[in-house]
Amino acid sequence: MHHHLVHTRALDFWLTRGAIAVIAALQLLVVNDLGVGPRWLAPALELALLIPLSAATAWNQRRARQAQTDSHWQLVTHHRRLIRHAALVLTALVTVVNTAALVGLVRALLAGKAGSAPTLLLDALNIWATNVIIFALWYWSTDRGGPALRSFRMERGADFLFPQMSLDPATIGETPFVPGFVDYLFVSFTNATAFSPTDTMPLTARAKLLMMAEASISLLTVALVAARAVNILS
Repeated sequence: MHHHLVHTRALDFWLTRGAIAVIAALQLLVVNDLGVGPRWLAPALELALLIPLSAATAWNQRRARQAQTDSHWQLVTHHRRLIRHAALVLTALVTVVNTAALVGLVRALLAGKAGSAPTLLLDALNIWATNVIIFALWYWSTDRGGPALRSFRMERGADFLFPQMSLDPATIGETPFVPGFVDYLFVSFTNATAFSPTDTMPLTARAKLLMMAEASISLLTVALVAARAVNILS
């Protein structure tokens, strides 16, 4: 086993940590009472998971830089898989919290207790933006085994077909294209706005189901909640 099996892009990991922090901030900014339990509970749980997860990632990256033997790389890969599972748990948590907020807002709308139209628009935009970030995390965490193995696996086992993957290697240079978090954020944003894939195609059932779920949540937020709020304004 060689060091190129473990792909560590420090910027990507910092961006994903920042994404979780942004999600926690957005949850605190929800105007109407839509969450389960106190408003601070979900952000506190997310940050409580994020801090040790970030420390473990940094520790394992340092071990990867120092690894020299196959046994060292096996330990690094094993720990990376454990960290990835913990990251998926954290992503699942923020997904459940945001979905619960959307359900709470829809229920409040149906019951006529959702507050003023401006607050509805703010909450709808908040939930939509959080949804975009959440599914960017899902795509980044699952495609080709996650960030640790992405540069090694290349097109093999890819969940998404990026346009750069179809270009002639002579066009893009000798360095192979490895998607980063910003690439997955763009995929998530375009899927949430177009309600369908745009330039990046899902290849696996997992990727298709994730994109279907994101588009459904986005459509519900925009078409039902935001449209209802605009009708109230008019």
